[in-house]
Amino acid sequence: MKHNKVGSVMTTDVVRARYGTPFKEVARLLGEHRISGLPVVDEDEKVVGVISETDLMVRQADAPDPYEPRKRFRFTALSRRGRARAVKARARTAGQLMTAPPVTVFADDTIVEAARTMAEHHIERLPVLDEEQRLVGIVTRRDLLQVFLRPDAEIRAEIIDEVLVRALWLPPRSVEVAVVEGVVTLSGHMERKSETEIAVSMTRQTDGVVDVVSKLTYRLDDSHVEPAAQALHGIGDDWLRKL
Repeated sequence: MKHNKVGSVMTTDVVRARYGTPFKEVARLLGEHRISGLPVVDEDEKVVGVISETDLMVRQADAPDPYEPRKRFRFTALSRRGRARAVKARARTAGQLMTAPPVTVFADDTIVEAARTMAEHHIERLPVLDEEQRLVGIVTRRDLLQVFLRPDAEIRAEIIDEVLVRALWLPPRSVEVAVVEGVVTLSGHMERKSETEIAVSMTRQTDGVVDVVSKLTYRLDDSHVEPAAQALHGIGDDWLRKL
């Protein structure tokens, strides 16, 4: 599928910091560009950490106040999280302020994979890497949500071209494709059950698809046939092994 890669929705003009970038410069970059976070890179443009507004807030919140009585020692300061927070509270550079290791994605990862990574780690942006693990972009939740703004007609055209014609080698009108508010309905009669499963699976992974309703029927139930004996065509055999 040609649209569902992170590289197709990421921002390539990335605001970044170096390990030795001063604290105030980091704050200036976030404020000037109106962003909530940025990656920290080394000399080879490889991401070594990320900084968020929360990291800067820790620096300010934990800064000692000369007019307050000295706080009692707490054993939580001995924990890994406590030590990391203490370092950030005294941070003067991006390297001391950043969170490491960074959570990243690759440009060739799917939008679904990026969304799952964001949800799992409770973050709003991800540095995007190329094959050599160098920074090439940044992707945000808003970027990922853009796929659901695709027009129904555009989604329908992609399903017909990519799924029916290119993957299953079917005539464009052999299956009826209807798209309403991102919900796709597939109707028609196909030769094998495996082809209906491939059609539904690929359609579901098309950018902008909210749900798939299958009204597909088939002549032959080949679900119990060995893969080597199946006479699939196009790229259908590869998709069947993924189901």
